Amino acid sequence: MAHLDIAVLTQDKLRLNLRKFSGGPKAPVLCLPGLTRNAADFEDFAPVAAATGRDVYALSLRGRGRSDHDPDFRNYFPTTYVRDVLAALDQLGLARAIFVGTSLGGIVTMLTAALAPERIAGAVINDVGPELAPEGIARIAGYVGANAAGLVAVAPDLAAAIERIRAVNEVAFPGKDIAFWEKFARRTFAQQADGSWMLDYDPNIGKALLEAGPAPDLWEPFAALKTIPTLILRGAISDLLSVPIVDRMRAARPGFDYCEVAGVGHAPTLTEPDAWRAIQRFISQID
Repeated sequence: MAHLDIAVLTQDKLRLNLRKFSGGPKAPVLCLPGLTRNAADFEDFAPVAAATGRDVYALSLRGRGRSDHDPDFRNYFPTTYVRDVLAALDQLGLARAIFVGTSLGGIVTMLTAALAPERIAGAVINDVGPELAPEGIARIAGYVGANAAGLVAVAPDLAAAIERIRAVNEVAFPGKDIAFWEKFARRTFAQQADGSWMLDYDPNIGKALLEAGPAPDLWEPFAALKTIPTLILRGAISDLLSVPIVDRMRAARPGFDYCEVAGVGHAPTLTEPDAWRAIQRFISQID
């Protein structure tokens, strides 16, 4: 399915890229990617979600993909992204949307629920919770920090880009073939004029992450989802969202829908059969 690229402005006049997949009049979907990811992560998911009769928007947060980089790295922070998301909804003329947030996108969804719950028709939180397992945090900080130091940002060719992204992520996607990893690399790197491939995000995001320190306590924002239909997805071998954390989430906010996605870690692509079945069933109740 073809998509339309849309530019929206943040309050500080940065241009953010949105991809719109047209589907129909039902409640729209807003897709928010992970820490270093961008709208391209939803290339497979967005068309099948749009086929349910709703428009789907995938947003590249500031510093990612085709969105502007921020000259002040300190703005690479979740509360900034919440303001950006609300500005995007306003400019799109959307009173509310079903939020689909992967990792950082899920954190932004929780924070939005705390600030403006009326804007969220439903929340799909993909492999993240109000607290984060230390193993996953260490792995993510390791590769993002390496890019901030300029160690892995540029690959001389696509084959090298594939090997680099596979080395970091194979723990989460064991047994995948080369076609999977090539697609993954093309969504993670951008080809440069000289033929090299560069990670498609501002390396200062890593600097901001390291300066921010320990992950914040998100239990209060998570509790704000209590009045919002919520689906939690967990990769069955995730190192970021553990089973004990999910159990504590159930105690704090009983009644959310839940799906454990077999054979993957952090984070499911959302097109795995069990993930898509759970999402399709969930969003079908929100029209």
